[in-house]
Amino acid sequence: MTVAGIAYLELYAEDAHKYAAHLRDDWGFTLSSPARNSPGTVQVLAHQGSIRLLVTSAVDAEHQVTEWVRRHGDGVAVIVLRHTDGVAAAVAAERALNAGGGCLDGAGTVAGFGDLAVRFADAQDLLPDGELPGPGGLLSLDHVAIVVPGGQLDASVEWAVRGLGFREIFREYIEVGAQAMDSRVVQSPCGTVTFTLLEPDTSRSAGQIDGFLEAHGGAGVQHVAFSTASITASIRELSDRGVAFLSTPGAYYRALEARLGPTGIPVADLRDTNVLVDRDHGGELFQIFARSTHPRRTFFLELVERRGAGSFGTANIKALYEAVERERAVTADH
Repeated sequence: MTVAGIAYLELYAEDAHKYAAHLRDDWGFTLSSPARNSPGTVQVLAHQGSIRLLVTSAVDAEHQVTEWVRRHGDGVAVIVLRHTDGVAAAVAAERALNAGGGCLDGAGTVAGFGDLAVRFADAQDLLPDGELPGPGGLLSLDHVAIVVPGGQLDASVEWAVRGLGFREIFREYIEVGAQAMDSRVVQSPCGTVTFTLLEPDTSRSAGQIDGFLEAHGGAGVQHVAFSTASITASIRELSDRGVAFLSTPGAYYRALEARLGPTGIPVADLRDTNVLVDRDHGGELFQIFARSTHPRRTFFLELVERRGAGSFGTANIKALYEAVERERAVTADH
C-alpha cells in the first residue's frame, strides 16, 4: 500500500486568521472553513489548485499547538499523506512506527523528523461539500525541503524508505566557500510526494543550514515548493501582490548560454525575473525562492516550473544556496 499524494500540509501559527490572510493577500489562496475542525483550535483552510494548507492556532496557552509555535515559530508541523481508504492509512502508520517513528497520538500521527509529524489519512477532502479549489497560478506541491541535524541524514533517509515506502532518487554534496551540506531526495513510488532532506556538514564552517537548526529549534521544514504552469507569469503576478523574491547575480545569466545553450524561456526573461534554470535528460527545470517573511528567517516558499525535468537542478542547488547566503548577509547587515 503506497502513498497516493499529500492530502494537505498543516501549519501551526500563533494566529491562524492572520497567517491565512497572508496566504490569501500575497499568494492568491482562497480561504475556507475546513469541513471539520480539531477541538480547542482555530483552523482556516487555504487552497489553490490541488494545494491544501490547513492553518491551525490554539485557543488556550497550554495546547500542544501553542507549545509547538513557542519552540519553532509559525511553520509546517504536520505532513498529511493521502491514502485511498482508512485501512491503508492504518497499515501505513503501523509500518512507519515499526520503522522507528515515534507515536504521537492514536489517529495515525507519527513523529518523523524531530517535531515534524507525518499523518496518514484517507482521500476525503477538507473542502466543504460543493466548494471548488480556489483559482490562481499555483498548481500543486512540487516538494517539501526538510532540514535535519548533522549526523541524522542517513537515518532520516532510511526511515523514509522503510517507514514510508519511498525511494531515494537523488543526492548531492554542496560546498559554498567554507560551508557545506549534504542533500538527498526521496520520493513516493508514484512520484507525487517528494522530500528534499538536508544536513549540514558539521566539520565545516557553520552556514544557513546550521542557522536554520538553531533558529528553528531542531529539524523541520525549511521550504515548500509550489509548481506553476508559467513561472515568469506567476512571479510577475505575485510581485504585484507584494511577494519579494531572491535576486540572482548577472554573472549567472552571462554564463548560462555557454552552459546550457538556448533555453525554453528566453534568457532575457529569466534575468528579468531572477529565475534559475537547469536541464536533465527529461527536460528543463525553472525555479526561484521567495524572501522569507518569517520572524526567525527559517521558513520560505519556492516556485517551480518543470518542462519535462524530473531532477532538482544539480547546478541550481549551489546557486540557490548562494542566493540564500546573500540574503542572510543582507539581513545581518541590517
